[in-house]
Amino acid sequence: MDTISVTWTKAALDAIRHLGAAGAPADRPRIGPPMVARSLAILHTAIYDAWAVYDATALPTRLRVLRRSSGTDAERIHAMSQAALVVLKDQFPSESVGFDELFKDLGYLQSESTNGTQPDGIGNLAAAAILEDRHSDGSNQNGVVYNGKAGPVYGDTTGYGPHNPPMLVTVAASPADIAAPARWQPLGYADGGGVVRIPGFIGPQWQNVRPFALTSAAQFRPGPPAALNSQAFLDQARHVVEVQQQLSTKQKVIAEYWADGPSSELPPGHWELFAAYVSQRDSHTLHDDARMFFAVANAIHDAAIATWECKRTYDYARPVTTIRHLCRGKSLQGWDGATMATLDGAAWRPYQVSTFPTPPFPEYTSGHSAFSMAAAEALKRFTGSDAFGDTYIQPGPLRVEPGLAAATGTELHWSTFSEAAQEAGESRLYGGIHFYEGNVAGLELGRRCGAQAFDLAQRHWDGQM
Repeated sequence: MDTISVTWTKAALDAIRHLGAAGAPADRPRIGPPMVARSLAILHTAIYDAWAVYDATALPTRLRVLRRSSGTDAERIHAMSQAALVVLKDQFPSESVGFDELFKDLGYLQSESTNGTQPDGIGNLAAAAILEDRHSDGSNQNGVVYNGKAGPVYGDTTGYGPHNPPMLVTVAASPADIAAPARWQPLGYADGGGVVRIPGFIGPQWQNVRPFALTSAAQFRPGPPAALNSQAFLDQARHVVEVQQQLSTKQKVIAEYWADGPSSELPPGHWELFAAYVSQRDSHTLHDDARMFFAVANAIHDAAIATWECKRTYDYARPVTTIRHLCRGKSLQGWDGATMATLDGAAWRPYQVSTFPTPPFPEYTSGHSAFSMAAAEALKRFTGSDAFGDTYIQPGPLRVEPGLAAATGTELHWSTFSEAAQEAGESRLYGGIHFYEGNVAGLELGRRCGAQAFDLAQRHWDGQM
């Protein structure tokens, strides 16, 4: 049976998938991995704070009410659910009806109480405290830019502009299409609803978001990626081309399994599903999960901030830009959107679904790698072991390559959290949307973020703050 933390996690992930679904209403905010990481950290921090009031030792992060350590589990669950409801309705307002229905199904009535001696009041106070802090954390959740003008939800507050014009993925690139081969480039493509999209950089202001444990967004920033016109720049592009030419069926399954594009829970949510697996595997109590999800979610949140700081600082090109630039006029084997074929390098495409060929933000470093290793580090430390043991079996044809019959039934198994994180990073190389170096740097960045976030989370529940 799910603990209350897992129940609300699943509700949040359902909302995230719905928000990203093809054909979702245009007035719904378009969210990316850093926004999801932040929202999940807010959710689990509020749940943790409500739980901590009832613990004899743990200290809440924001909430300041009298400790009620003699409370029953029923009272704790009520307070945690009240906090979760308020937070999720704030983070995903278009999904409020579903959250209200879940809250009712759990047996609770809506409440606006701020009585710090009662479960509903404790939950409301916990949610209010964390939301008050987060509404001014630099994310621009409410869509107001710093000059006072109204803007889009999570809109840029920094004035970012790309160095390259947009490039259509379905058309071979001309020299004029790639003005700056080492810099990020917006891509044009038709989404799942058939609408042509040219999305901008999601979250270029994210280095300004307040972290959980990082001393600054740049605390663990790695050195720069390969410079334009260097041998390393050429080698990393050649490596991606060669990897794509030799993909095994299992590598193709890996690329698609970890893709986590629209209509998915996105990479931060993916690892919350893994945390839910651990909860069931280890027969967690609500006390275990209040702490575990608090640590994991904030580790991923910090990894998002650190990663996006790198992406903004280096503004580095994706493989689709550099390969088209370097290989223009050269014949090579590559993915043409339907099969591996001989094509001009200027038409090279990553092994991804045509409706989402590459995520809309710079390459260096890999977010998948950082999110995954940050979560892996937190899970490893919480459980006291790197042992994982989860398995995935490909249920049917790949979305990228439906005609590949051998993909069905392919099994992915992860003996350890670290192995799963490493595979997540490698999947982006197989999918043609990251260079090897971006993966390696992202894994180390995530490991350091995860370790530091876990240490701070543990100090909270050990009462050592």
